[in-house]
Amino acid sequence: MFAKLTGKIDTLMTDSLILDVGGVGYHVFASGRTLGLIGGIGDPAALMIETHVREDHIHLFGFSSMQERDWFRLLTGVQGVGARSALAILTVCPAERLAVVIASNDVNVLRQAEGVGPKLASRIASELKDKVQHMTLGASVHQPPATKPLKSAKTKSEEPAIDLSLDQDAISALVNLGYGRAEAFSAVMSARQKTNDNISFDVLLKSALKELAG
Repeated sequence: MFAKLTGKIDTLMTDSLILDVGGVGYHVFASGRTLGLIGGIGDPAALMIETHVREDHIHLFGFSSMQERDWFRLLTGVQGVGARSALAILTVCPAERLAVVIASNDVNVLRQAEGVGPKLASRIASELKDKVQHMTLGASVHQPPATKPLKSAKTKSEEPAIDLSLDQDAISALVNLGYGRAEAFSAVMSARQKTNDNISFDVLLKSALKELAG
């Protein structure tokens, strides 16, 4: 199956394009963000490709990055999320922000996508929440500091735990102040990176507000 196509843009449509590859036109569906990034008619373009084969059709889906393609695969793995719905989600929310949106359970962002209602948005956030914990979310997510090798390894019960309830309280406080949930989540995680694990609620909230102001 196709993994990548490189050619010239022949035709642009609202949800797809025709890519001319050596005189052969490939009809490729894509998110609005990818269509806005790849250029205009006649421009060279390269797209990562996901091929869906069904009994009655073969559809090609194109992506401007491997990250967007990987998110497409994750989204379509959720029950009730078809290829069109996945592209709609990637249109309203760029791939680089989706991990933060799902980790913070910001279903309102997902609901902005055409065809995604409250129940489906909640299911997406719920089913993918564990998976995004294993992703690199960038500077917006707290990563535990690296520890030096010890002569005798500590058990998990002996390791200091981060007070996740404190993070949630800080996020809720920021949401009550009018900030978006994903925005608040990102600010609290950034503040966490710059402080120690024994931080108080007041200090964490002030640090998060500085992140939002900066």
